[in-house]
Amino acid sequence: FQYLRRYDHQQNLDTFSYKKHSVEGSPAECLQQLLLHCGITDPSWSELRNFTWFLNIQLKDCESSVFCDPEFVQDTLQGF
Repeated sequence: FQYLRRYDHQQNLDTFSYKKHSVEGSPAECLQQLLLHCGITDPSWSELRNFTWFLNIQLKDCESSVFCDPEFVQDTLQGF
């Protein structure tokens, strides 16, 4: 949700890192973001769960990858 929210507000995601204990927005806003980005019209709860699970794994891998570290790639791969 934190990434999707920032993406919608066109904020730079290169330097952002997920904060586990940071509360942002409301549950309704979170659900709205998930429905907006899920890519399925009228998804079931299991489809939303699979979407969030997959997105979470991808973002964790991205945060831990040296190729996505803004200090390492600097302006070479900006926005990657």
